[in-house]
Amino acid sequence: MCVGKCSRILGPCLIALGTLSIAANVLLLFPSWRWSYLQEGHISKQAMQVPGVWGGGIIVLLAAAQITAVGWHCDRSSNCGTCQNMFLSIILSGMALLGSSACFILSGVGLTDGPLCLYNQTGAQQWGYPFVNVKPEDSYTRTRNYLYDQSLWTSICIEPPNVVTWHVVFFSVLLVISVVEMVLASLQIINGFFGCLCGLRADPGRNRNKP
Repeated sequence: MCVGKCSRILGPCLIALGTLSIAANVLLLFPSWRWSYLQEGHISKQAMQVPGVWGGGIIVLLAAAQITAVGWHCDRSSNCGTCQNMFLSIILSGMALLGSSACFILSGVGLTDGPLCLYNQTGAQQWGYPFVNVKPEDSYTRTRNYLYDQSLWTSICIEPPNVVTWHVVFFSVLLVISVVEMVLASLQIINGFFGCLCGLRADPGRNRNKP
């Protein structure tokens, strides 16, 4: 039936997205490919919360593994353990939806706040969030959103090198991944409800051809 085929499609897609989410978040911890900033604690708090690892990654991968297993089990057998397996799929997909939603929110906050970097403040250099900690008198900088003004990407932060570009790219990747994960998890929840209500069976024609 269509329910089993959908599971075989959605499961591997979620596995790929969960893996990419973990990779993107891990790279956020090593700006400019340097581990010294992580060792010194000079990583933004949203990146340190690793939402792409636990939210868009591990939780999604757990759901994806079960969804994939159910889908391929239904492909090989006429008895899929429909209600039990699909109910578990609904629960895990709901958790994946919550995890990817948390990843989306935290990634959005991280993207809005900007990176933690070394910048000039009143003649002295300090570590902080220059696109958040803006003094009232610096109205020109405050009225500009750094996301839309790429001239700020190289003129504000001193260290790590190219940290703004690194920060924007990988948090944007996490945002896109989490949105797709939310859509796929929602589809699997709907798919699971259909599986519970209508039942899952392998394609009868396929089963007749099997020895």
